[in-house]
Amino acid sequence: MAQGRWALLALIQVAICPLSVIGRSDGFVVEKKGLRARNIDVEAFKAEVRNAMDEALGCGGEVSEKHLQATEEVLHPMFITLPKNGNGRLERRSLRYLVYRYFHRKSALVIRGFEPTRLINESTWGAADILSEQVPGFVESVLQSSHLTESGFDLRDAAYMVATLEQLIFDSESALLEKVYNLQHKPLSRMLSEQGLQQLLEAYIAVWMAGDDIVSLLGNNRELAQVFPHWDQLLLFARGQISALDYQRENNPKLNMQAGGNALLKRYSFDDAHAVVGEITKSFASYWESECRAMKQKLVSLDKRRTGRVPLSKFYGKSLTDAEWRFGESESYLRELGALDETSWLGKQVIISNYIQGASNCIVTASHYSVCCINECEPIMAEIEEAVKGPLAEPDFMLSLVGNMTALTTLEDEVDVHLDESLVAQLTSIAKAHGGKVPIHGRLFAQWLHYVFPRDCSFPHKSGAAQSLSPTQFGDGYLASDDEMEAHAKDTKAEIPLATMKKEELQWMSQWSEDEELIASYSGLLASPSAFGFQGGASKTVILLGFGLFMLAALIGGVSFNRKVPNQDFLLPSASGKTHFV
Repeated sequence: MAQGRWALLALIQVAICPLSVIGRSDGFVVEKKGLRARNIDVEAFKAEVRNAMDEALGCGGEVSEKHLQATEEVLHPMFITLPKNGNGRLERRSLRYLVYRYFHRKSALVIRGFEPTRLINESTWGAADILSEQVPGFVESVLQSSHLTESGFDLRDAAYMVATLEQLIFDSESALLEKVYNLQHKPLSRMLSEQGLQQLLEAYIAVWMAGDDIVSLLGNNRELAQVFPHWDQLLLFARGQISALDYQRENNPKLNMQAGGNALLKRYSFDDAHAVVGEITKSFASYWESECRAMKQKLVSLDKRRTGRVPLSKFYGKSLTDAEWRFGESESYLRELGALDETSWLGKQVIISNYIQGASNCIVTASHYSVCCINECEPIMAEIEEAVKGPLAEPDFMLSLVGNMTALTTLEDEVDVHLDESLVAQLTSIAKAHGGKVPIHGRLFAQWLHYVFPRDCSFPHKSGAAQSLSPTQFGDGYLASDDEMEAHAKDTKAEIPLATMKKEELQWMSQWSEDEELIASYSGLLASPSAFGFQGGASKTVILLGFGLFMLAALIGGVSFNRKVPNQDFLLPSASGKTHFV
């Protein structure tokens, strides 16, 4: 058993510590070291995992205190609102949730193994057959082993987890960049001209977004434009990243010295190229957000009653009439993603927020993460967390807080929140089921937020009701055929009531479920046993392992444009293989 675990640990070390020397822009230099090929026993295993994590944080170095403190500042408002154990520490489920929120909020990155829909067994680390999905459990085990007398994780532990994952992403970028250098027959030690760096970045972005399947088209912008939506804009994005690096070097003598005085000469090293691709990873979601917003706006234009839902007939009709490369997912795939509401008497409807956050709309899928549309519910939750400053809130306080917010879909579509009697009653019911207070990281509150902000906050399905599978993971049938779309588009039975009936008359909250799922134990926080809701008519509470606040895209494999493109020969499969949820 010990030797088997060591072999697995060695694989992880190979993945995160290749033999190379790379500079890092945030201040610490990463000196890679070779593996220490020796056997260990079970008792030494945790110590060795700790060493592996230290190496992931710098392969012998340490992450800077300044960087850790900056990370903690971002984590802190979320950290203080999560339930703690008797030692004032987070449970491991909350740790994963916190780290997931950090990356999604900062860069719209979803880290493999941290997806909120992933179920984690409390007694195991949930190791799966995909390397990047094993990392969270090992890092958790190291962090937990550092608290010999206390269980759980503190804020610094969460910052270390973030730093470990940042290092993992940093190394994966380096490996892909080296691959693109080799594809273009550029020695790693050669200084590149501005044109050479531009060519390199164009190839990098193409392979980063589409994998090896695109290699044969590199350098052929006409063909690439047939595969990638807005390829010309992606080229401009790459040029903009070079200009940003030039500006930093020209205005920072220290950076210019680190570049060997090449700033004015506009010559670029491997480290310079790596710094640029690192910024591409961090900023790509913001760049691509205009595409996400355009897609959402098309759906919002069909949502005349502000229910956050669009009849399936209109969804497919939009694709057919506008010749859209989007809105082509099949009914079965939409159901699997949790983006299909089938509870209404109006018929099947696409849930706008769940669809936008769905795996099919994640534009980039790398080995350890995916880049998706920005979650527009995050600013709402951030405001709530900042005001509540704890895991529980009084219902009256929450009604006052949320009631003074506005829903902003576009600059022209800003409306005040309207809390009608049914929404007030639902929040009161949630509080009653929990001893008079509302757990703000529970499924019922997330569900309530969805109905308050139906276009921004995703509907939180019960555990196991939906899976965040990419198109290629889902397999054949993820696209609807033209015949299927035409058949649905002809079903117009929902159009008359949607046009003539008031929102309340549509029974638009038909998907509401009384099942609660909490992100962690609230033992000692809730007022009484009745808070667990097992009395007549109250909600059934489930303490869920690994549950996240929102049903977001899990995104392993596939890219958002691999549904309908001008040339169907260029539908791109994922290289990541199957996903096993544990």
